Amino acid sequence: MRIAIAITLLIASSAHAGDKSTERVALVVNTPGCVAFWDFVKREPDGEHRFTAHVPAGAKNEFALDARNYIREYWGEGREATYADFPVLGRGPFGNAIRIVKEADASFRPFLFVPRARLHDTPLDIKGAGKSVTVVVWAIRESGNHALAGIWHEGTDLKEKTTASIAKVERGQRQYALFAGLNKQGSACGHVSENGASSFLNKYALHKCNSLGQSPEVPADSPNEVLDASWQCFAMTFDHERDELTGWLNGVSGDRWLDNPKSDRLISSAYNAYMQGHFARLLGKQEGEDESFPKDQFYNPPEGEPLSVKVIREQAGERVELREYRYTKIEVTLRDGNEVARDLVALRLNPWWYPHDLYTPRDAKNGGPFTIGRVIHSSRGVGFTGWIGGVAVFNRALSAEELGKLSSLSNQPVTTNGD
Repeated sequence: MRIAIAITLLIASSAHAGDKSTERVALVVNTPGCVAFWDFVKREPDGEHRFTAHVPAGAKNEFALDARNYIREYWGEGREATYADFPVLGRGPFGNAIRIVKEADASFRPFLFVPRARLHDTPLDIKGAGKSVTVVVWAIRESGNHALAGIWHEGTDLKEKTTASIAKVERGQRQYALFAGLNKQGSACGHVSENGASSFLNKYALHKCNSLGQSPEVPADSPNEVLDASWQCFAMTFDHERDELTGWLNGVSGDRWLDNPKSDRLISSAYNAYMQGHFARLLGKQEGEDESFPKDQFYNPPEGEPLSVKVIREQAGERVELREYRYTKIEVTLRDGNEVARDLVALRLNPWWYPHDLYTPRDAKNGGPFTIGRVIHSSRGVGFTGWIGGVAVFNRALSAEELGKLSSLSNQPVTTNGD
């Protein structure tokens, strides 16, 4: 009798978990603009049984995920990757999760991906004029700050020690992607590109945002009860109507500023792009002006009426003001009421002003794949490690309310037979 009762309770529990998972999947897929959602439960019914995406009704491409070691493809080193290299958890926000392992072998950097040939010009290939995008990833971060998911082929053409022996050199093909922090480790970092390559004459792409919140590091082999309480909802939105790129952690964006951008290792390039744009608007050549700086790389967020003005010092006909705008804080020196100098003293990282379209590759051969867990890049670093329990892409910028609902799915994970 006790055995029969236990079996009945187990069946009822499994059915309840299945219903809960189905409801959660429906909430994601039915959110307007959803083009693909991988829950790592849905698989091909036949063949290789690869993970596939939930897609809108009538869509034919379910974006099956292949496994690949990009070091083998580009350097000719290491072994092939298989699905066996991505352990599954059998539980998570939607019932399963894959693990991105902290690989010790420098010639082995596996990821799951949709090849460009299977995504080019599909709804997942968000690019061009008037396009917005949202990427949401439910994850537990064990370590690292690099890529979670997106179309972000960083290229293998950078002149670095790691590329000395490279066999396959390709230019960057960046469009959009969500990272686990980059310069602000553990934050939700959205990254977009207008040219597939670099920004502001720096060798890296620098149009990125960082949520105010930062996720903790949790060992991936923690007990289930610890993992169940550790899910984070990372998200990025690019709203082309507002020209804003925003990072969201657990449904909250938060304001993040970078003080003294001139001294930052990377954002100093954006500082220079701001100053060069400012100099170019003044008559005559200014001290510090580089007349060869490309005009399409100037970075001058709108500065109409300031949100606030604070007088820093004033004496003998000279006044120095700190003016705050939506995306910038500048020190302006005035003499007899006329501006004679200015300096960018703070730059807003969240939201980040991005006035461009998303990069459009000229054809499928020159576009990047959609990858999960890692991206192709020159440094060969380990990147993010931990669990990924869901990846969703939308063709519009979701609202704070919508992201809050999706974030709530991190609570009370469900279990399924993820194998």
